Parts: sequence; C-alpha cells; structure tokens
Amino acid sequence: MIEGFSNASRIPELRKRLFFTAMMLAIYRIGVAVPTPGIDGQALASFFDAARSTLFGWINLFSGGALERFSVFALGIMPYISVAIILDLLKVASPYLDELYKEGEAGRRKITQYTRYGTVALSIVQGLMIAISLEKIQAPGGGSVVYNPGWSFRLVTVLTLTAGTMFIMWMGEQITERGIGNGISLIIMAGIVARLPSALGTTVQFVREGEMSLFVLLFVLAVAIAVTAVIVNIETAQRRIPVQYAKRVVGRRIYGGQTSHLPLKINTSGVIPPIFASSILVFPATLATFVPQLKQYSSLLTPGGWFYDVIYVILIIFFTYFYTAVTFNPVDVADNLKRYGGFIPGIRPGRYTAEYIDRVLSRITLGGAIYVSAVCVLPTIMIEQFNVPFYFGGTALLIVVGVALDTIAQMETHLLTRNYEGFMRRGRVKSRKG
Repeated sequence: MIEGFSNASRIPELRKRLFFTAMMLAIYRIGVAVPTPGIDGQALASFFDAARSTLFGWINLFSGGALERFSVFALGIMPYISVAIILDLLKVASPYLDELYKEGEAGRRKITQYTRYGTVALSIVQGLMIAISLEKIQAPGGGSVVYNPGWSFRLVTVLTLTAGTMFIMWMGEQITERGIGNGISLIIMAGIVARLPSALGTTVQFVREGEMSLFVLLFVLAVAIAVTAVIVNIETAQRRIPVQYAKRVVGRRIYGGQTSHLPLKINTSGVIPPIFASSILVFPATLATFVPQLKQYSSLLTPGGWFYDVIYVILIIFFTYFYTAVTFNPVDVADNLKRYGGFIPGIRPGRYTAEYIDRVLSRITLGGAIYVSAVCVLPTIMIEQFNVPFYFGGTALLIVVGVALDTIAQMETHLLTRNYEGFMRRGRVKSRKG
C-alpha cells in the first residue's frame, strides 16, 4: 500500500485528482465551522451533550459535528442519501424507475435529476422541522437556543440549511467526477474521522487523570484494530460461483469456451441495514425529547440496554435480507448468463440457475447479517462496560473502512491504467517491409 501511494504521487493526473479531493474536503470542513444566524452556540452544545442517544446525535455523527454547532452544513449529506435509497427501493414497485436503472447513462442522468429534486424537497422539510424544534428546545441551564424565534428565523434557517446541503451534494459530485473515490462517501468519512482527534485527546486526558487505566486503553485499542481487520477481510470476501461459457461459431471464428466466475459479496447490503435500524430505534428517544410522557417507554430503547441490542440485531438481519433482495435480482443474473451463453456447471440454465443463485445468496447473506450485527453491537457493549469516551465500532467504522477500501481500489485502477498505457506505447511493433 505504501508503494502504491508513492507511485500515485509520481503520476500527474492522479496527483491532481488527489489534490482536488483534499481541497474539496478542506472546504467542507471549513463550512462545518460556519454557524447559522440566530443560534446560541453554547446553549445548543449543552443540549447535544444530553441528546447523544437521539436522532439529533445520529445526524450529528454523520455531519461531522456540524449539527451541534448548527452550521450551514448542519443537515449534512443525509437528505441526499435518504432520497437515493428511497429511489433505489422504489424501483421494485415502479416499473418506470426500474426501466430507468436499466437504460444506462441516459437513465442514470434522469435518476440523478430526480435525486436532486428530492434532496431539495427533503432538505426544506427537514430544515423547517429542525427550526421549529429548536424554538421549543430548552438548554440544560434553562435558556433558549434561539435568540429571536419566529417565521423570519425559520425562513433563514430553511434557506441556509437547504443551500448548505445542495453545496455539499455538488462537492460530492465534483469529487466523484474530477477527484478520486466516491465523493458522497468521502464527505461522510471526513465528518466521522474529523471527530477522532478530539476523542483521542479526551481519552489521553482520562488516562492522565486516572479515570481510565492504561491497561484498559491498550485493550480497547487492540480490540479496535482486531475489529478493523475483520471488517477489511469480510468486506473484500467473495463467494465465487464458477461460470462456463459455451463455444459459438461466428463465420470462421470460434468464440466462448472460457471459464469465469460470478462473485457474490458476503455483505451485499453494505452499511445500509445498520443505518435503517438505528434510525428506527432512535426515533422514540427523539419524540421523548419533545413529549415528556413518552420518556418512560423510550428508556427501553436506550443504547447499551439488552432490549435495545436485541431489537437492533433483529432489525439489522431483516434489513440485510430486504436490501439484498431489492438490489440483487437472481432472475436477471440468470437471464443475462443464458443470453451470453454462460451456465453454471451442473445447473440447468434459466429458472434452475436463478434458484441456485438465490439459495447461495441467502446462505451468505445470513453470514453477512451476523457479521454486521456483531460489528455494530459488540464494540458498543464493550464501550459501555469500560466507559470508553470515544466510539470506534458499528456503522461509523464500517463506513470508514469501506470508503477507504473503495478509494484505494480506484487508485490502483488508475495506476494499472497508466501502466497499461505505458506498456502499449513501449510495445509498438514496427511494420515489416514486404
């Protein structure tokens, strides 16, 4: 990997892409520090310290701390991701969307356009809800977090937050097109990683003050490294189904007769299941923030409790199967194999191939669901037991490791392309005189 980074710095095009990506992420982090007008920052920070287990704490994690500062990027990129996931799920019920996904580049542009419109609408709704909620919030000291409540504050807040989300969406698209890696994923990763230095500083302070022993710190770091290694291994793991292509005679040439494989990822659904499960579980705690009568019921779904962990695991397993079924269609895969003359040895083409792929996918999806559940729940349990002041497990770690692997893979692709181009330039064969 170190050699790959050193080689990347020698390629002008890749170096420009890396520099552009770094500049866009730096602009994003600067925007996180720009506050929205009309907010008492200290009172809002005190409120978020007491609301980390609600939906506000969840959104704040993915916005890189922008929500607790109530910056212009307070909504982050979550509206864009939510709309993209909703459209991805709706293609099962909407034949029109399903056709757009299959139309290639033209369909992709149309889907992107719908996603942008949906992001604007959802940002307006979420911005208005947050503005109204902030007017009702009382800080732990008893003061209000809004200086001048009213429709003027709501209108300014909605316009500011919507513009901030659209700007982040534009930056993500620019990174994807002109930088390296997936721009939206890198922005989320940057927000999560940006909170790591302060968390590590707090941990060192705890050790110095004697609130945490050095042995516990070393044990937690060892577990964090082990969990990261497990995530890397399983995220890159595949179940390869052998595929044989029949020989075809076209004119005087024979095509086919090759052996390949159909790769199935162990974790096909990625990080979507824990995001859905966490969003559902933190909703009661969020309602209890505004409706005190619900606090006695929402306490059952407090993170760290056994009831919360059991429901969390069940929801992760459910959404893992659900999202895998939505995004991967064995029937389409079997039809494509049959169309191009491919077949699985020992399995008849068509319906039998689809049933075989679905059976294999169901088995490995169970393993993937158990893996995601363990990564999300076990570190949280350990953190609660040892009172660790930083969070390294669960969804955040899955996102960071997954985005890092994807970015490194794209860098390797650029390096291979450059090497192949150089090989072709050096390998020109001079024509022979007849």
